[in-house]
Formats: sequence, C-alpha cells, structure tokens
Amino acid sequence: MTFTDADSAALYDRLNPWNGPDAAFYDRLVDDAGAVLDVGCGTGQLLRSARGRGHTGRLVGLDPDAPSLDRARLEGTVEWVRARADEARWEAEFDLAVMSSNAFQCLVTDDDLRASLAAVRRALKPGGRFAFDTRYPGAREWERWPEAEIAVDDLVVSYDVESVADGVVTFTESTSRDGAVLRVDRASLRFLEVGELNDLLRQAGFSVQHQFGDWHGGPVTLRSGSVVTVALNRL
Repeated sequence: MTFTDADSAALYDRLNPWNGPDAAFYDRLVDDAGAVLDVGCGTGQLLRSARGRGHTGRLVGLDPDAPSLDRARLEGTVEWVRARADEARWEAEFDLAVMSSNAFQCLVTDDDLRASLAAVRRALKPGGRFAFDTRYPGAREWERWPEAEIAVDDLVVSYDVESVADGVVTFTESTSRDGAVLRVDRASLRFLEVGELNDLLRQAGFSVQHQFGDWHGGPVTLRSGSVVTVALNRL
C-alpha cells in the first residue's frame, strides 16, 4: 500500500493538532489583526481555526507544498497561495504575518533568511507585526529526536539525525506500518542563536517588540526550548 503525499498531510494534522499553548499564543495575535498572512502555512490549521472562530478579515496562507495546500483548501474562505516565502509579492497589505510551528527554521541559508525577511516586511503595513517561533539551539532538541518514536493507530513515525553542522540539523522522518517503511522524508533545519537572529531582523528593517523563551511569556534562558519572537516593521 502506497503512503501518498496527501496521506502525509493528513497525518501531520493528526500528529500536530492546533490546540496547545502555541496555538493560544498565535490565536490571540490573529484575532487582533484585520489582515493576516501565514507564511509556511502547511495544512492551514492556524487560519482554518481563525475562520472557525469567526475571524472576518482577510486571511492568506502561503506555502510551497501542494499536498499541504490541497488539505488547507478544505476551508474555501481563505486565500491559499503556493509559493516560497521569498516569492511573496504583496506590498503593505497585512497587519500581521506569522510563521508558526518552527517553520522559520526551514529557512536554512543566510540568503534564504534575508530574502524571506525582506518579502515578509514588504507584505506588512508600516507598524505591522511579524510573529514566529524557532527552537532554541542551547536545548539541543535534536539529540532527543531518535528516541521520539510516535505511534498513530497502525503507523509509526521515527526520526534519524544525519548531521549537525554550522547550526543546521539534517534528519529523516520515516513512516512505517508493521515494520515496513512506507515513506522517508529528508529535511534540514537552521538553529539560530538569539543574537544572530536579532541581527538578521534588524538588518531586514524589523525591531524586536517581544521575545520569549516559552509560550507563557517567560524569558529566554539556557533551559528554553523555544525562542518566540514578535517583531515590528519599522517603516
């Protein structure tokens, strides 16, 4: 039996339901914004949830993955656009841009980061906000991934780290059933130190409004698992 891209998108939603403290954090920001751009929206859970809560403003989801967007399009009142972050061409149209679920870490190279930050800033109105989260490198979360096997019904999802170099972690995610591997996906994520991250934001024309080490407003410390940032478009 073939495990398709559509199956993978549906499994992602089951493994990552939009109901935790991260969802509550972003939901508050989204509910206070009239026009929202979700960069790296994946299957669209954030914006689908917003519409379900009664958000009446403009909601736009941007992602390069076609199967994820096919699932997102189950909510037809949201604009879904297939493209990378650096391909965004909006000009001063949004009050808020978000990158949830550590999607920011998919911007691996400096060129990717600079081009994507520039595109997000262009899309925001003057004074608009950009909220996103990344994993804090000091926590070295990738060292626990090989032990983080997850079972969903008859499926098992497991992880193997291939390399860690210059802040980039490359790994594989395998989906199996009854010991038979159905699908293997390979990805790389960038783990940025806070100072490096904030320098990139300043260079792109953002100023950091808030930066937390958890979803409840705590400070960034050596024990922080996340770096949660809200940045302002300075122009």
